[in-house]
Amino acid sequence: MSTPRANTEEADASRKKIFIVVGLLGALVVALLVYWATRPAPPAVAPRLENAIRADSPEFANWRDRVAIDYIVDNDTLDSVSALGGRTITPQPTIRNFTGRTISGLELKATVVDLDGKPARERTMIVIPNSFNGLTELAPNKFTKVTIPIEGFKKEDVAANVKIEMTAVRFK
Repeated sequence: MSTPRANTEEADASRKKIFIVVGLLGALVVALLVYWATRPAPPAVAPRLENAIRADSPEFANWRDRVAIDYIVDNDTLDSVSALGGRTITPQPTIRNFTGRTISGLELKATVVDLDGKPARERTMIVIPNSFNGLTELAPNKFTKVTIPIEGFKKEDVAANVKIEMTAVRFK
C-alpha cells in the first residue's frame, strides 16, 4: 500500500524529469535559432536584365560613355556593422543619362577589392527598374542615386576599394 510520503516522492521525481526534458528541448531550440541566424547565406544567382545591350556587344561601347557613373569611394559608400557582427558595404553611385534616350533597364556590378587588388566580394544588381525606390526609368539628361548593398564581410575584413561598372542597358 502506498503512503502519502511515497506519493509525493514519486510526484517530485516525475516533476524533475519533466523540467529536465523541457529544459533540454528549450536549449535545443535556442541552439537551432542561433545556428540558423549565423549561418552564411547561400550564394545568390546574379540577376540578368532581359532584352538588354550587354557588355560583350559591339553596340555597348557606344552607350558606355554616355551613361555616367559618378562615384567617389570615400563620399558615396556606407559601411555598417550589424548586431550579429556582419558587415555591409553599400556603394551609392549617381547615374547620369546622357544617351538622348530613356533608359528602361540598367544593370550594374559593384566589386569590393582587397589590398592586393583582388575581388573580395561582388554583386550584380538591376537598379532600373527598381521597386525599392519606385524608379521605373531614367529620362535623358536626368540623374538618380542608387544603392548596391554588398553583405557578408567580417569586421576585420579590409576593403581597399570599390569598383562599379555598367554590365547591361536597355532603352525604351
